[in-house]
Amino acid sequence: MKSSSTQVLWLKVWALALVQGAVILVWVIYNLYLVELLTQFGFSETLAVGLLIIENVLAAVMEPLMGSLSDRAQQWMGSQFPMIAFGLILSSGCFIGIPAVVIFGVGSAPVRWLLPMMLVAWALAMTVFRSPAISLLGRYAFSTQLPQAASILTLVGGISGALGPLAGTWILSLGPGITFAIGSFVLLAAAAALRQVNPTVGITDASPASTQQTVQPFSWSGLGFIFGTGFGVALGFRCLMTGFPALVKAQMPDGPTSLIVGLIFIAIAVVAIPGGQLAGYLGNRRTMALGLIILAGLGLLAGGAGNAVIAALIALGFGASFSIVSNGTIPFALSLVPPQKAGLGTGMYFSGGAVSSALFGALSDTTASLAPSFIVSIGSLFFVLASACIVSSPRFAKS
Repeated sequence: MKSSSTQVLWLKVWALALVQGAVILVWVIYNLYLVELLTQFGFSETLAVGLLIIENVLAAVMEPLMGSLSDRAQQWMGSQFPMIAFGLILSSGCFIGIPAVVIFGVGSAPVRWLLPMMLVAWALAMTVFRSPAISLLGRYAFSTQLPQAASILTLVGGISGALGPLAGTWILSLGPGITFAIGSFVLLAAAAALRQVNPTVGITDASPASTQQTVQPFSWSGLGFIFGTGFGVALGFRCLMTGFPALVKAQMPDGPTSLIVGLIFIAIAVVAIPGGQLAGYLGNRRTMALGLIILAGLGLLAGGAGNAVIAALIALGFGASFSIVSNGTIPFALSLVPPQKAGLGTGMYFSGGAVSSALFGALSDTTASLAPSFIVSIGSLFFVLASACIVSSPRFAKS
């Protein structure tokens, strides 16, 4: 039996995790500063919601498109990295350009609309590389080891995501110039780290059998299951992260809401690696389905978070359950497409998430009038929907 070290290219996985962490970090920064930057330029706060809807609608199209283009680049040129590097560099440049427009354009009417244009341009640039980059995970581990490999991405992503609720005030205190420069540098550093590990060489490329691989059949229905899972997971998590903090705040006006929400991301990071081991034992799809059902159940119990201890325990449960789900998402997407369509499969998962975000934003006025406990309960329904997509998908009985 092969050892874990020969089944997973850990150095490449860690480099890819840095890209994942950089992506989440810059989105944390973007969401923290978006309203402030727009209002500083004289725009209303409602424009922020409109921009996020536009960005997510565009991402819903661009993610699978860029993923498919990266698949073709791999077939034609033998490498996806030029496309990934271009996207990372472009995103870095656009990201540092956002505060530059604000700093040098305040009070100048002709450049007023340059800011929202730059914001959308940056969001589009992010879609150029995300699906192609994350799809590389399928080249760095055998299928049975993919959840363990993905757990490193979940670990780093959880740490980056925790900066929002736990360090948001400090990040805002740095000012947009310094903060966006840090984010831009992190993107470039992630690109450099990925470049150093020769990212296009996968675990099967050293095997003589790899030269004899045939093109596997492709099923459009698989893309539907991937999209539905991405939609359900993302919308469920969005409802959770909107309703649960409001629920805690309503029941404990003076309670440590930011800390309790931060516990979700801490638990995501802490449980990531053991969650990957659990998926190796139970099977990825069974583990994902289990995690989603637990999330749904906790969502129904969230209304009972009447004190800080109970709220903290529920938050930890949310984070732990979502961690094992997050470990499995990309391996699940990759399991429903042939290796030659890895970018497309990954892009379809992100597309489902983008559509859910656009829908949630479009219904923001409606959700604002709903009770927080009801919003979390709606999230539970979408977690069940995602679980149904996983259970109903092909090959469920074999993985």
